[in-house]
Amino acid sequence: MDDKCDTRLYVGNLDKRITESNVIKMFTPFGKIMSEEFLWHTRGPKRGEPRGYVFIEYSTKEEAELAKAKMDGRLACGRPLVVRLASEKCLLETSNQLKPSCDGKKPSAAGCTSGMMNRSAKIAAIKNKLKSLEGEGVGIKKLRETDSSTSTHETVSSARKS
Repeated sequence: MDDKCDTRLYVGNLDKRITESNVIKMFTPFGKIMSEEFLWHTRGPKRGEPRGYVFIEYSTKEEAELAKAKMDGRLACGRPLVVRLASEKCLLETSNQLKPSCDGKKPSAAGCTSGMMNRSAKIAAIKNKLKSLEGEGVGIKKLRETDSSTSTHETVSSARKS
């Protein structure tokens, strides 16, 4: 499992004009591509349009690392590509207060097998989000009080007009 984790890349920030063929041409010089998953919107108003990212799997870890080093930040259709090991992707999107579990070392087994954060990291991310909301003066209790007082006021006002 660790082998696949080390050889699979996330490539993001793709312009919607970039096709699967373009991606393969851009990344073939760095090694043998074993698989490529170009993602599309399947529902809604953007159905059929590219989602803006792709997963590429190389045959070796060295090829994947070379492609990451050479292509991360490179401009494609005027946009800088974001290239990461796929196991790093979800860890980088979490709160800035969390540290990725890999810290530049070999990713943890949990990150490799599911591509997800471990349970304690998820809990920490939720707690940090709640703290930041409380810091902004937004609390669930306060939101409920605001909603109920507004709806009560509106009900009384509409009853008086009748």
